[in-house]
Amino acid sequence: MAGKTHTMLSDKSKSKTQWEVECIINRLPGDLIEQIFCRLPVSTLLRCISVCKQWYNFIRDPHFAAAHLQQASSCTLLFFPQESDQGDLYPSDAIIFDEAWSQSKWAVPVIGPDDFLCGSCNGLLRLYTKTSTIKIANLATGECLHLNKPAKNLRGDHFSFYSFGFHPVMKQYMVAHFLADRRKHSRGTFNVIQVYTLGSENWKGVRTPESLSLSCIKDSGVVNIDGAMYWLTEDTDANWNHAVISFDLSAETFAKIKLPAAELRSPDNRRFWVTELYGKVCIATAEVYLHIPGMLSGDLQIWTLDNKEEQRWTQRGSIQHPPSLYIPGPHFVQRDKIMMQGPDCNLYSYELFGKNCKTGLSNMVHLLDFGPHKPEKMQSFLCVKSLVRLDAYKNIGVVRGPKRCEGWDSKKWEVWEQTIRRVEDQWSTIYQQERDAAVGLLDLLALMNICYS
Repeated sequence: MAGKTHTMLSDKSKSKTQWEVECIINRLPGDLIEQIFCRLPVSTLLRCISVCKQWYNFIRDPHFAAAHLQQASSCTLLFFPQESDQGDLYPSDAIIFDEAWSQSKWAVPVIGPDDFLCGSCNGLLRLYTKTSTIKIANLATGECLHLNKPAKNLRGDHFSFYSFGFHPVMKQYMVAHFLADRRKHSRGTFNVIQVYTLGSENWKGVRTPESLSLSCIKDSGVVNIDGAMYWLTEDTDANWNHAVISFDLSAETFAKIKLPAAELRSPDNRRFWVTELYGKVCIATAEVYLHIPGMLSGDLQIWTLDNKEEQRWTQRGSIQHPPSLYIPGPHFVQRDKIMMQGPDCNLYSYELFGKNCKTGLSNMVHLLDFGPHKPEKMQSFLCVKSLVRLDAYKNIGVVRGPKRCEGWDSKKWEVWEQTIRRVEDQWSTIYQQERDAAVGLLDLLALMNICYS
């Protein structure tokens, strides 16, 4: 009885201590609590919202989410689209590397088996689906927002026709859709951009100027920086036979930006990518193999747009003779490292250092064996984990996607196990066929003995 009384007193004393600690934290000034919470990762904050109503209201407040986002560190998200290999269908999947380039043990829960990732912004992923909707999902919280596409059963609709961005002044998230031009001899061009602002009721069409030759070069990337979209277009009058087109999401205006180095004309086997480097528009270009257009065969040049109005570019690097590697666009340069894919289905990172950003080949780090996925299919995105809420858009339903706990290593084991099972099934079939043949042979010999006798 005495022991039981002592236990009850201990529990009462413990709960009283916890209550006093909670009161002390809640008595701190609001700005100090915000500074403490801003230094916590999203995973911890999502657990903290269950402590009490006051913490829930504080952490879920949009102003705190914005403040926490300002201090969030970026991570690398590798996306693998759905593909088939030797008759096996592999679903879409993703891997996350944190700031220290450590691989996450958890899979990305919001990506469906046939989704295609088209963009990342402030912790939100823009996913293209084969249904009549597109999906906006929070990478950390698992919240998903389903939006109707501009038109049902849109002919020729493709994931590459969509982009996703955030306007820092208007504080609005926007989805852009390139509406293909249906006129003859206009393959690959478009004359209307449809824009949807999260929270609005309808898509809005913005007609492009007739003076601009608008097209988006396939697999060259689309980036969103400071409220504007940037993509590459073909232009015979521009340097390197290409130009950058910018579209201001707020003013709904277009501009053509000429590429640098007029003396470098574009050979048939030169390829271009548009990406982001240190918050600036970046152009990367290199010669590629004619029969393998994704594999580099020459020096990789990197340029950044330092002044949009003056169209002034600065060459940031010339990486000499990459050894037959692929670039995982659109964000292949991250935190002073450049990522390259090998034809052997391995991903490597190389340090960038010095004024010419040469690669330190001796500092090559092996990040991942991503087989059986194909190297030219993988994409790389800059991401953060944020508390940005999607339920703020009350006119659209929000659903929480199921959590998938299995990580990339588990998935690879599953693939290997499937291969082993397939081989075992083949051997079992062969064994059964041999056994049936042996039984048939014995039956035939027995029948011949009966005939001779």
